[in-house]
Amino acid sequence: MKLLQIKILHTVVWVFFVLAILYILYSGIADRVNLFTWIAIALVVGEGIILLINRWQCPLTPIAKKYTDQHDVGFDIFLPGWLARHNTAIFTSLYAIGIVIVIYRLLT
Repeated sequence: MKLLQIKILHTVVWVFFVLAILYILYSGIADRVNLFTWIAIALVVGEGIILLINRWQCPLTPIAKKYTDQHDVGFDIFLPGWLARHNTAIFTSLYAIGIVIVIYRLLT
């Protein structure tokens, strides 16, 4: 039961940050950079700092490991295996693209 709760929480947090990254990308593309764009950027930077401190691992992962012997990629979140494996590369790339577009919009 605890592992299920952790997986649900981890998935909800993941969705939140994916939406923040997609919002940054959208606001840059649509030329609608506003306060929410900056809040999203700050939140994702904060998430990055937390991940960096935890050796690029979500802080929920070690907690989830206590409740199962299965430690395959994505064992602690409701994501397809391929997405769990490539999550960092995909969303870091989208975040970087979004930041570049936002900066471009500010400079033009």
